[in-house]
Amino acid sequence: MAINIDGKEIETTDSGFLVDIGDWSEEVASIIAQEEGLELTDRHWDVINYLRDEFINNNGNLPNTRNMVKTMAKAWGDKKLNAKVLYDLFPGNPSKQAGRIGGLPESRRKGGY
Repeated sequence: MAINIDGKEIETTDSGFLVDIGDWSEEVASIIAQEEGLELTDRHWDVINYLRDEFINNNGNLPNTRNMVKTMAKAWGDKKLNAKVLYDLFPGNPSKQAGRIGGLPESRRKGGY
């Protein structure tokens, strides 16, 4: 599989994750999201940017959904935030789908909460 942008082919794995994180851009993210039927809002970008920051600046950390809920609740000032809100944003599993859109490698952990 591959994503084509302006004549440049960006290689992806069979499950749609970028082979090289350096190929990521917001344009790539928008194309992946569109292919998955998502229109990215500010909240989507908050989650994507959080995951990218954690991976890039925290030794390759790929937060699970529980940690994402805690962090987004603080960021959005929503003490009642729960996993359903993240699943509404990323119905294909928040940590995996947002990570894929964010250009991160596929997480191999089991579960997701």
